[in-house]
Amino acid sequence: MSRRNWLLPALYLMAILFSGQVARAASCVYKVTSNDGHVLYLGGSFHALRPTDYPLPAQYNGAFDASTRIVFEDDPKGGAAAFQALLKAGQYRKGDSLKNHVDPRTYDYLRRFFALRGVAEDKYDRLKPWLLDLILSSPPPEYYELGVEQFLTKRAKATSKPIFGLESNKEHNNVFAGLNDRQAEALLLTMFINAGRDDTKGPNMFEAWRRGNIELLAETTADSFRDFPYIATRLLGARNHNWIPKIEDFLRSGQTYFVVVGAAHLGGPDGVVSLLKSRGYQLQQL
Repeated sequence: MSRRNWLLPALYLMAILFSGQVARAASCVYKVTSNDGHVLYLGGSFHALRPTDYPLPAQYNGAFDASTRIVFEDDPKGGAAAFQALLKAGQYRKGDSLKNHVDPRTYDYLRRFFALRGVAEDKYDRLKPWLLDLILSSPPPEYYELGVEQFLTKRAKATSKPIFGLESNKEHNNVFAGLNDRQAEALLLTMFINAGRDDTKGPNMFEAWRRGNIELLAETTADSFRDFPYIATRLLGARNHNWIPKIEDFLRSGQTYFVVVGAAHLGGPDGVVSLLKSRGYQLQQL
């Protein structure tokens, strides 16, 4: 994924920490059919992948070939400008600093954390907690270039297929930029809490994704936010509900869309798959 896509870096981090096997399934690609026969394809993405994760499951190429238009979480047309807007939103104005917006204990922990890594205080003291979370939880940039979205973007450009976003750049950025102080601090603390947990006997998230185990992906992601469940609602559930009317419009459009979102958005009672089924659509896991 692009550097602005942020949900699956958390899954990537968990995948490094976890090992094990999951039950075999098909893939994280679904064929969605309406009662009047209109079709849409829905795919779950890992926004950052490793070279060993290629080739992708064949269902991704199959859905791409069967579609006339591609949709990602955010509109790629914003590009660098949207990313710069996110960075600007993640910094306090001159004269303000992080210590004015978090608990003193949190700031003291951050000061010690960065000191151990040789990072001077003036390098982070104007960054908001959610931007620090994005920076610290992001996998290596080269893994973003191997993410599902990047792979499909290259194919779309080569075949002149248009790409759209479920969210505008402003909407996408506001998932983080709209956090208040308490929420932003909770998000950052969640990252440190999860990093300190011994989850070495947990599931292998890459295998769960490759085998289409969307429920395991959703459950593990939700569990990572168990100390601050409202963060999971903001990052996942609320956005899933907002996307459904747009996905329904795609189904009615007369075009065949391939909608690709983070795999953690698919499973669970508030996941995109359950929400579409509850509206009477037929979903076939490919």
